[in-house]
Formats: sequence, structure tokens, C-alpha cells
Amino acid sequence: MTTDQQPATEADSGEWADTCDLLVAGSGAAGLAAAVTAAHRGLSVILCDKATTLGGTTSWSGGWIWAPGNPVARRHGINVEDGGPRRYLQSVLGNSFNPELADAFLRAAPEMVGFFDSETALQFDAGLKIPDTYSDLPGAGTGGRSVIARPYDGRALGPHIALLRNPMPETTFRGLTIQAGPDLRAFMTATRSPRAALHVARRLGRHVWDLARHGRAMQLRNGSALIARLLRSALDCGVDLRPRHSLESLISSAGRVVGAVVTADGKSQRIRARHGVVLACGGYPHDLTRRDATFPRPGNHHTLAVPEATGDGLRLGEAVGGTQALDLASPAALCPVSRVTWPDGKAGVFPHIIDRGKPGVIGVLASGHRFCNEGLGYYDYVRAMLQAVPPQDEVASWLICDHRFLRRYGLGIVRPAPLPIRPWLRSGYLKTGRDLPALARKCGIAPDQLEKTVARYNDGARRGEDPDFGRGTTAYMRLQGDPDQRPNPCLAPIRTAPFYAVKVVPGSFGTFAGLRTDGRARVLDSDGKAIAGLYAAGADMASVMGGFYPAGGINIGPALTFGFIAGRDAAERRDET
Repeated sequence: MTTDQQPATEADSGEWADTCDLLVAGSGAAGLAAAVTAAHRGLSVILCDKATTLGGTTSWSGGWIWAPGNPVARRHGINVEDGGPRRYLQSVLGNSFNPELADAFLRAAPEMVGFFDSETALQFDAGLKIPDTYSDLPGAGTGGRSVIARPYDGRALGPHIALLRNPMPETTFRGLTIQAGPDLRAFMTATRSPRAALHVARRLGRHVWDLARHGRAMQLRNGSALIARLLRSALDCGVDLRPRHSLESLISSAGRVVGAVVTADGKSQRIRARHGVVLACGGYPHDLTRRDATFPRPGNHHTLAVPEATGDGLRLGEAVGGTQALDLASPAALCPVSRVTWPDGKAGVFPHIIDRGKPGVIGVLASGHRFCNEGLGYYDYVRAMLQAVPPQDEVASWLICDHRFLRRYGLGIVRPAPLPIRPWLRSGYLKTGRDLPALARKCGIAPDQLEKTVARYNDGARRGEDPDFGRGTTAYMRLQGDPDQRPNPCLAPIRTAPFYAVKVVPGSFGTFAGLRTDGRARVLDSDGKAIAGLYAAGADMASVMGGFYPAGGINIGPALTFGFIAGRDAAERRDET
């Protein structure tokens, strides 16, 4: 037991203040999925979250869900090749492939999507053209393995909209969520397409009205739509939602977890859970001690997770014998980020998801050299940066572009035309120079080498080629590019002064290194035996992906799936007794 763990409490040490069939800790995708699944099968469910609003980090996410073989894709005529997803995971994960967890996920993911889509308020749209990240590997999919929650009108939650966490300001337009695909393309081409301009005008007009009338965004997309639909489903099923309630310790009896001590408003109470407790507290991205012990070069790391994700689930699980998986390829879902300072002085973090793959931008180190294929996945960009920067130096890179690129696509939090760039120049977030050497000096980049690097990149880009790193050679990379750019949607020269740069550092969406579980989402002890009555899902569960990032949506897909598995297993246990 670590020094900050809460000891387990024995069942005979006090009276029960409340009783339920299933107690869920955490209100992200995993916790809500477990709660809705169990409640739909007739269990009484209490869901606790120490935050004042619900949704966890899921509510800040892009909301994509990797679920191969899902029935939404099948309705569009896409059928999964037998064994394809499994072969793909084996190809990516290598020795980190866990057959039990992978097979449990691949079996249950289609069932999970089918259950929510047909039985609850959570319906999905298909990502028919979204390929897996490593689309050149055996078993990789070219589309249909991902789904996303359909846009949702927040007014359908009624007064319960107050429970929904607001989206990140860095990834929205004044709170307005914009979904990848046609919606995002319309916003990025509004100055060049009358049809896109009309779409954007309608969205913005409705958004201004919602802000005036409701004080918040009501056109919900991405993670906000996913959580809103799950909240609606939980309310419809009678789940007892309790924000501002924190699990302090688990209660055991005869080796079985039978409840928990829960604190609210400074008062503690014992809640009995007849058929189990689900840990879905969001992992440990804000537990600095645990992060320092597990992250590579943790001193310069910025997480995109909500501040309440402080490792509660891991501490609770370890206190009753659970063990953290420390042998994953990476302890976290890595993502390149830039640090944002708002005009009011507040600090934020922006995730660089799509800008790196657009034609006309490169990533360089302080040496002025490129170090990776910028169009690969966000996870790969950070891994390459960690490997390329010498141990004694700050882990950082710079995204370099020209004026044409900046006004067409934006860079980081700097939006494309017609929105102004001057505020970000004043804050220092965006660096500029009349030529490349001037820009390099402002950023601390070797000027001569930056000129050479850009000249070499430009030479290939003019032909639609990237001889050094092969940008634009896979379906995944081409999807991140611009289809209007020929001959390669991922490559365009950097040549129109002035030039710009944004500093990028390591970050993450959350942690992978959770508690070890079996295929039924039951937490395992140090001997590999299931701890009766205790489940883990989401970031509190060691990632089924083994610390790799084979596709977009590999956080939320397994979170929903193993939450679904946990809720189903608890209900089946009830039926057996």
C-alpha cells in the first residue's frame, strides 16, 4: 500500500446509510455506460462523482468511439472482415497484445453500440471514411470502425443541463463545439464557399441565441453530445446521480467489496452495494507523484484531462489488493499540446490533432531539423519528440508555417481567416518573422538549419513528395490533409512571408496505466485472481491497447465497452443469486 492510499474498511464497522445494487465512481463514458447498462437490466444504481458537474474528461473529448464490427456501420453496408480487427491489434501491439482483454473488447463493442443505439437516448453516426492510424498494417480498417454520438439539443435535458460539464474553451468557438467532418470543413472554408458560409451563419446565430437565453451552448457535439445522451439515458433509467460525492474508501467483507465510504459536504456515509462497485474515476493524470514515477520525462508534461482526475480509482483499488499495470508501452494517451494564456491571465492547453497533417506545416526541434512524419497520429508525434530530444534539453518542438497556411487552416488555437491573429502575437503564443532566420531567432531555433530544412521540404512538396518521412502515403494521413491540395493533400511549400511558429510540448488525453482487470472488467489482485465485487473501466482500467494508439477513439471505445461489460456482469451476478 502506498502512503496516500486509504485503507479498506470492514463491513461490520458501522451502519449503512444507503443501499443500492451497483455503486459507480465516476461519470465519464465508462461510469455512465456501466450505470445505464446495469439500470436498464433492473439494478438500482448510485453514481457518484466528486466534481460539481458530470462527464469527466469524456465531455472535453472529440467523442469518437472505436468499435469494430458495430451495427451502425453494417447498416451502411460495411461489414468487418473476419478477424481483421484482431489481426490489426496484434500487428500494432506486438508483445503487449492481451488476448483475453482484446477478445472481450472485440466481442462486446458491437453489442455495446447496438444496445445504446436501440435501447437508450444514445444514438450514433458512423465514421464511414475514417481509417485506422496505421492503415498499411495487416487487418487495418479503411472506415466504419468508428462511431460518434449524434448531435444533441441540450434543451432535451431540461434543468439537468446544469449537470453537464462545459466544454474546453481551447477546443471550441466560445463554447460552440464543432465536429470533425463536414461541420469542421464548413467552418474552415466559410470564406471560400457560400454553402459553408450559410452553415456557419446558422450555427453561430443559434449559438448566440442559446448563450443569451440559456447562458451556455446547447448545440452539443463531440464528447458533450455523448455525455448529454448518456445523462439523458441515466435519468430515463432511474440512475441516482450524485455530483459532489467522493468515494473515500471501499468496504470489504470476507474478501468481497460490498460498498464504500462516500463523503459529501464534509460528511461521510457508508453506502452498501449488493452487487459491486465500479471504479471509473478517470485515471491519474493529475496525481503528480504517481505521474512522476511512471511518465517519461514528466517535468514538461501537460494533460488535457479534467482536474478531478487525481488517481482516486487506483488508490481505492490498490487498497483492497488491486495492482497497477506498469508494463505498458506508454503510461498515457500521448498528444502534442501548446500552452495557452488567455487575455484574463488564465492558462490552458490546446491539443494539436488536425493541424499537423495539413499541407504546408512542419515540426522542427531547436536544432532546426525535422524529426518525424507530422501527419502520423498525435501519439506518434510525442513519442518521436521524446526520443529525438537529448536528455538534457527541454522536450519541445515548433510547428512552422507561412502566412497562407495560417490564414487558411489556423495553427493551434489561432483560428483561420477572418478571425484576428494579433491577440496571439501579443500574448507570445504565436511567433512571427519576416523571414525564416528572423523567426528562428525568436524561437531559439538554429537559423541556418531551419532554412535548409524548409528548402529541402519545399523541394519535395512542390512535387507532392516527402522523401524524408513519407507524408501523405497512407489513407490515415490523406484524411488529415486537404483534398483540394494536389497532387498530395498533405504537402504544400512553405514560402509566403511572414512566417509563423507555435511551440509544442508533450501532453496527454489521460492515462493508460490503470488497474489490471480480466475480460469481465473485474479488478485482479497480485496473484491474478478477480477481487469479488470490484470492477474497473475507462482510465482506471489498464488499457486494452497495451499503451499503444492504434486508432482514434481507442480511449472512449473501450471505456464504453468495459463499462457496459461491468454493468452487464453485475446484473448477471444478481440474476444468479
